[in-house]
Amino acid sequence: MIRLLVRYAWAFVLLILIQVLILNNLHLSIYINAYAYVLFILILPFETPGWLSLSLAFLLGISIDAFSNSLGMHAGATVFTAFIREFLLKVMAPRDGYDSGQTPHYGEMGIIWFLIYGGILTILHHTFLFILEDFNFARFFYHFFKAIVSGIFSLIIMLVLLLVSYKPKR
Repeated sequence: MIRLLVRYAWAFVLLILIQVLILNNLHLSIYINAYAYVLFILILPFETPGWLSLSLAFLLGISIDAFSNSLGMHAGATVFTAFIREFLLKVMAPRDGYDSGQTPHYGEMGIIWFLIYGGILTILHHTFLFILEDFNFARFFYHFFKAIVSGIFSLIIMLVLLLVSYKPKR
């Protein structure tokens, strides 16, 4: 249990540092914004209570906001993502349910499952964030296109981060 807490605390800090020091300074296009910090919400264990995932999502988002000077937009988007995550996990649950101690990782659930799960949550996060950023629903399709392109790029970065950090269970 303590080992699990330490691992998630390191992931929390490391993802914030990667986002703030590297990805926030990466300017590829007006359509591509990489937000890999969403990975922390994606990899929380299946048994994580709703109140805890929402609280951690808020702490994660407000930390990114503090470094990015974005006035709570990331906090709102991450809390929204954590809220939708609970519903999505119920919809995507296997017939027998999730095993105890299992995490939503491609090494345990399969790459296709993770791409669908991560893709949906990442695109929803990005769409919510970009609409909050501009606060203009008239440009919804522009924001949605930007969210899809940024979401694909962010998902690739998240998969690389997972690949580098993955240790199979023995």
